[in-house]
Amino acid sequence: MSLTALAATFATVFLAELPDKTMFATIALVARYRRPLLVWCGATAAFALHVTVAVVAGSAVTRLPERLVGIVVVLLFGFGAVAMVRASRRQTTDIETDRDAAPPTSLRVVVGAFGFVALAEWGDLTQLATAGLAARSGSPASVWVGAALALASVAALAAATGQQLVRRIPLARINLAAAVVFAALAAWTLLTVAVGS
Repeated sequence: MSLTALAATFATVFLAELPDKTMFATIALVARYRRPLLVWCGATAAFALHVTVAVVAGSAVTRLPERLVGIVVVLLFGFGAVAMVRASRRQTTDIETDRDAAPPTSLRVVVGAFGFVALAEWGDLTQLATAGLAARSGSPASVWVGAALALASVAALAAATGQQLVRRIPLARINLAAAVVFAALAAWTLLTVAVGS
């Protein structure tokens, strides 16, 4: 294992993922489910899948149809925006009602976070960067570890931030803000797909 390749991959992927859509998606998922550790587990599992695909496939990942990936991401973020608006409408100011509501099961939270991140990250910049690093480094195991650690770290930051937001801001407002972010990301992705055509 090459520590140089691991460190270079960690730095590259961490910095690329920090301002990425998945950080905002993770914050929104934590706000929705209020289970940051479970959201982090689901997101990290999805990242591990993507890193594995990127390392194994190398540069082949870059050959996926960009337009198809873009359309799926647009639909996913559009669905996320609608779901967040619906969730904000269901919120009440009655704290007791909120406490009495049955929380989602642990499995539902993990699977929901995994599914969302797995779809949203497909063909993402960090996955493509990981594929390129794996193809060039000669040490795919180092690239896998570096990329997985970087993505798990970003997800942990987002989960921790999301938990702090939930404690300070009413959930209905967080859901509406998340809906705006999802709608903006859907619009941006749609514009990118249209311009790239």
